[in-house]
Amino acid sequence: ALHQQGATVIVHYRNSAGDAKALCDELNGIRQGSCLIQQAELANIDSLQIMIDQIISDTGRLDILINNASSFYPTPIGKIKESDWDNLMSSNLKAPLFLSQAAAPHLTKTQGCIVNMVDIHSERPLKDHPVYCAAKAGLAMLTQSLAKELGPEIRVNGVSPGAILWPEDDDESAETKNQQQAILDKTSLNRIGSPEDIANAILFLVAQADYITGHIIPVDGGRLLNQ
Repeated sequence: ALHQQGATVIVHYRNSAGDAKALCDELNGIRQGSCLIQQAELANIDSLQIMIDQIISDTGRLDILINNASSFYPTPIGKIKESDWDNLMSSNLKAPLFLSQAAAPHLTKTQGCIVNMVDIHSERPLKDHPVYCAAKAGLAMLTQSLAKELGPEIRVNGVSPGAILWPEDDDESAETKNQQQAILDKTSLNRIGSPEDIANAILFLVAQADYITGHIIPVDGGRLLNQ
């Protein structure tokens, strides 16, 4: 969506080199030289600064940072391991903070913005996911904190998706279908959303929200009303 509006896009990946290259090739096929890829392990703080430095070397500027990398899986009480804590906190909270810090000097120069992908479960806990929910709650507060720290030059906002895509490992069983329907029954619009709904919210925050900072937009079809 950002690419369609004329942005040069940097696609970050950790292990999915093939998928990242395929997306980049597709975008460059539309507009030559409009997409680059960068590999980095976001849990490694040093790699974040290296990635930002490389982006500036390649493009000369940075206008928008979207913090959307995320691990998501259940961690029921009694089965939580320290590695679960480290993984979920690293991708959902640690990386957005340190990547924002690395990007801040360059975003300041361009009067840029940061958009964090939060989650409605930062406000309403999801059963069996205490670590993930705590990490996203931390990201919600980080969004507000960064808005205070980085203003007036940089705007910082967030988007909280509701039911947009079902988990990739969901099966087709009747039990799973019933669970999905139960979620939709708690959604005022009574339907699943789409990735385009998220993209449109991000486009609004990036391009049309010059006087909005420190806020998180729920894109959830009214789910938060019926938790």
